[in-house]
Amino acid sequence: MASDNPYASKLTNPDTDIELIGRDQFEDGLSTRFAAKTVEETVQELDTNETKGLCNQNDIVYRRSIHGVNELEGEEEESLFIKFVSTFYGDPMIMLLIGSAGVSFYMGNLDDAISITAAVLIVVTVGFVQEYRSEKSLEALNKLVPEQAHLTRNGTTETVMAMTLVPGDLVRFQVGDRIPADIRLTESVHLTIDESNLTGETKPVSKSLDVVSKPMPSIGERSNIAFMGTLVRDGHGAGIVIATGHKTALGSVFSMLSSIEKPKTPLQNAMGKLGQQLSFFSFAVIGVIGLIGVIEGRSWLDMFQISVCLAVAAIPEGLPIIVAVTLALGVLRMAKQRAIVKKLPSVETLGSVNVICSDKTGTLTQNHMTVSKAWTVDMKTSHLAVDGNKHLPDNVDKDVKYMLESGNLCNNARFSVEKEKFLGNPTDIAIIESLSSFGMDDLRNTRVRTNELPFNSNRKYMAICSHFGDKSKSETFAKGAVEKIVAMSKMYYTKTGEIKPINDEISKLIFKMADDLASDGLRVLAFARNSKSFDTEPSDLVFCGLMGMNDPPRPQVSKSIASLLRGGVHVIMITGDSEVTALNVARKIGMPLTDPERSVLTGEKIDAMSEEALSEAIQYVSVFARTTPEHKVAIVRALQLRGDIVAMTGDGVNDAPALKLADIGIAMGKNGTDVAKEAADMVLTDDDFSTILHAIREGKGIFNNIQNFLTFQLSTSVAALSLIAVSTLFNLPNPLNAMQILWINILMDGPPAQSLGVEPVDQEVMNKPPRSRSERILTVAVLKRVLTAAFFIIIGTMYVYVREMKDSVTRRDTTMTFTCFVLFDMFNALACRSYSKSVFQLGLKNTMFNYAVGGSLLGQLCAIYVPFFQSIFQTEALAASDLLYLVAITSSVWIVDEVRKYLRRKNASYTYGYSTAV
Repeated sequence: MASDNPYASKLTNPDTDIELIGRDQFEDGLSTRFAAKTVEETVQELDTNETKGLCNQNDIVYRRSIHGVNELEGEEEESLFIKFVSTFYGDPMIMLLIGSAGVSFYMGNLDDAISITAAVLIVVTVGFVQEYRSEKSLEALNKLVPEQAHLTRNGTTETVMAMTLVPGDLVRFQVGDRIPADIRLTESVHLTIDESNLTGETKPVSKSLDVVSKPMPSIGERSNIAFMGTLVRDGHGAGIVIATGHKTALGSVFSMLSSIEKPKTPLQNAMGKLGQQLSFFSFAVIGVIGLIGVIEGRSWLDMFQISVCLAVAAIPEGLPIIVAVTLALGVLRMAKQRAIVKKLPSVETLGSVNVICSDKTGTLTQNHMTVSKAWTVDMKTSHLAVDGNKHLPDNVDKDVKYMLESGNLCNNARFSVEKEKFLGNPTDIAIIESLSSFGMDDLRNTRVRTNELPFNSNRKYMAICSHFGDKSKSETFAKGAVEKIVAMSKMYYTKTGEIKPINDEISKLIFKMADDLASDGLRVLAFARNSKSFDTEPSDLVFCGLMGMNDPPRPQVSKSIASLLRGGVHVIMITGDSEVTALNVARKIGMPLTDPERSVLTGEKIDAMSEEALSEAIQYVSVFARTTPEHKVAIVRALQLRGDIVAMTGDGVNDAPALKLADIGIAMGKNGTDVAKEAADMVLTDDDFSTILHAIREGKGIFNNIQNFLTFQLSTSVAALSLIAVSTLFNLPNPLNAMQILWINILMDGPPAQSLGVEPVDQEVMNKPPRSRSERILTVAVLKRVLTAAFFIIIGTMYVYVREMKDSVTRRDTTMTFTCFVLFDMFNALACRSYSKSVFQLGLKNTMFNYAVGGSLLGQLCAIYVPFFQSIFQTEALAASDLLYLVAITSSVWIVDEVRKYLRRKNASYTYGYSTAV
């Protein structure tokens, strides 16, 4: 059948069909190719008609069979039940806990079996819900595809479902429509399209029919292409569909987003290793104890039961749930800091981030243009500084007044009563807001506009005609690029309002001052006017002056960057601006630029580099200039190739793959698209870079807390295990009964342990380097703390037990041993609040810890002195002297840790940088 259709050879050519291309390019090759073709060439290649569209119904059906429906469809999804069940596999800790629950149930230990199963279900459910929510980014992309399109076929235009479109169709659109496919424009009338969801640039793009001659133009440079999912802001147009579904630029993003697998967080990797370590430890216990028992002549069955019970007891089944609770509380605290975290493990990952790639506009800067400098010819080589918070003298020179009037009248910013601010082009808003500094009012309501030439990338200026009511007295006002305005101007205004001719000397002065303003990182606009109207374009204008505008840095950015740099975090600024502007902003916010040749890299250079070369060069780079959003994926991959843990900010649809690929994707809450927010791990509700600093501080503090309560849990677990094991090996009666062991397990996995996870973040964590991706939770220092604490608990408890025990074990013996172990646990928890700081430095700031320990001690007193609990725990009342004696012994575990901390602080005062926590 293909041979019977002349269209088949044109659309099935593998050279024209698009696949995902390159490490640094999302957008499809079809729009690039057709942007370089004329309308006539496009019509001929797609075998269609410029005014009537497709006419042959069989041809339309055939095209749909080749290209499919115009939708973005993902792979067939698994059922929620299968996804939920699959989350149990692959995590050694979860598998070990499931095995422990099974053994406990088999041995008749229902309490442990139920508690372990509950912990596993809670942790797995929390993780499943978070992951399920994170996969909504593809659905958000689908929302950008319009349901309907205004289609012309066989000369008849009607509204149809957008999914029916095929390449070659003729589509029309107007203000408010979303583009239903990738389209080569055949008609453009003052057409501007908002492409921010693809490019990240908020300024609408002016469209034309002109051929794009640049070899590899970016999406924003393809001025004759309308892209699927973008929004028509002004004018109207029509065009030929060149790509549908997955072959569109939006479809390429969809394909990449669905193919990218989110990397595991450092915490997930560390917890996996911990599960393996505990598994090895458990099996070692089973083997050693079982072997010794058999050698002593005990039965295989008895020793198997004892060994399995000991191995299960060694596993802190509350660890996963405490980790989840700690992360969840971290999420709540970060929400108060205007950072919304979508995935629990991402909270801790923030503490491991060692590279932050940040957008400039709106994140490092305020995303609010302001007029900061003004210049007219009579000012010579000086300029007028403008401060929006201060009023300038009332007697403003006439040349400055004429310039402001031109900027005011040649302006489309509009005030929104609902949002209580001006909306529109950022430069237009800046001009309107600067009027108050000069004591001037908005004049637009006093005049009638009769003609307008809108700004576009080719024209590079905007001009309007307006009058006070008499059309014969219309005036022209223009603003735009300096070279364009000067080329149309023959005269200039002096400060007294006199008009003088522009000669070569004046022209050179204008361009010199424009360059001076640009070198300060300002965006420069020129203004002119005359007392006559125009039909096609203005001429014989009178030059008024120049304005320099800037997007000032956010107030706290410099301090935040300095703090991150001290903590070993490499901050990289990514912008589409020129190198000059980017360097100027970078210097203002304190980014390191020791070697400008190596510190700045442009998008053009990225395209020419291999992934390995980029990975090698990127260690010196602080600024990426002239970049497009697609370069972000290349940057993330290059950094991850070096082993870096990367945080990446973004707001557009094209940023979504980079946000998903990064270890921490950070979307903007105010200006970000829904797709970017869904793909990201964290959303900044204020779009402020400083918020990232708070999030990283929280992440670092959370990991320290995880290590602290892990130290507490493992030392208690090892001590309890060893206590039972030693008693078994030496044929001593069990020092603790079942209910006492249950109470100790509650303390080990309950409120005291959980309270360690909410210890307030130590501000000093920002001076410590980020944690390595491969670093384990159980570091050498943590193991030393665990074994030291366990040693003192075992020795102290066994001493009390042996000292109290006479011929047989009495209630007093077990009560003393039981209370001794519990008090050891409480002092151990006190010691575990911080790795380096004394309890006297920490104070009583952790309210949850105070209540948890106080409640535990009160519970222990009830177990000793309340008759009802005495019968349950098999205890008896102790004398006050007994309690003082036990406190003196059990406090040793805390005192030894305080001595260690003191010696560590003393050594740190002599050794720079030694005080980094492990």
